[in-house]
Amino acid sequence: MNAPQKFDDSRSAAEKMFGGLPQPPVFETVAEERQHRKQRLAGAFRLFSKFGFDEGVAGHITARDPEFTETFWVNPFGMHFSQIKASDLIRVSHEGKVVEGNRPVNAAAFAIHSRVHASRPESVGAAHSHSTYGRAFAALGRKLDPISQDVCAFYNDHGLYDDYGGVAADLDEGQQIADALGSCKAAILQNHGLLTVGKTVDEAAWWFITMERSCQVQLLAEAAAAGTNQPLKLISHEAATQAYRIVGTPFGGWFQFQPLYARILKEQPDFLD
Repeated sequence: MNAPQKFDDSRSAAEKMFGGLPQPPVFETVAEERQHRKQRLAGAFRLFSKFGFDEGVAGHITARDPEFTETFWVNPFGMHFSQIKASDLIRVSHEGKVVEGNRPVNAAAFAIHSRVHASRPESVGAAHSHSTYGRAFAALGRKLDPISQDVCAFYNDHGLYDDYGGVAADLDEGQQIADALGSCKAAILQNHGLLTVGKTVDEAAWWFITMERSCQVQLLAEAAAAGTNQPLKLISHEAATQAYRIVGTPFGGWFQFQPLYARILKEQPDFLD
């Protein structure tokens, strides 16, 4: 009989994967940190556009201001993701008032993100958009299964808002979404789409990107399984937990965003302005 498979503990496994790599920057001034967050936010919007996550005027990514922490930076309402620059971003209070910038805010962005940022004081970034596969999977009203290494980043770490109360234009709907998210890094919003958060803008954006792809993979796998009458092969709890401790960490999320940011910076450097 084969001996049971053993896995490295979470610390040693994560160190083997990410040890010695570049770390998130440390800033000397609040102004430097603010500009960094705004530029990462603008770069994330360009990537979301490139990946087709835009749907008309729907969708928003936010970054908590490092000094005025009861406010956040967000895209102006009605501006396409592909055109957003750091200088276009507006700063909005948790009460919905635009305190910096001269463009309007999306009421849904305020309703959702203000409640998420208020409920999760450790979060810096939050992302929500009406991406194609996220919306398709959200219509099933259930969570993702551990069917690939990548989706294990969300293993026991994503919530489900199993209701749809209409367009999230008021704080009650935003609070219900925040409650469904809880302490998780992501949530599936039934009949709506995906929501992710992170301790950096980079992390939140990466979780959204890989969650959207995980929805796509599960939809494809289930369609294939239905055609062959074969059930999906799920990863075991032990293996999924081990994978989560490596690919599901805040640093792992931040680090996996860096190549994408470098790509969009090379292709579209004007977003830094």
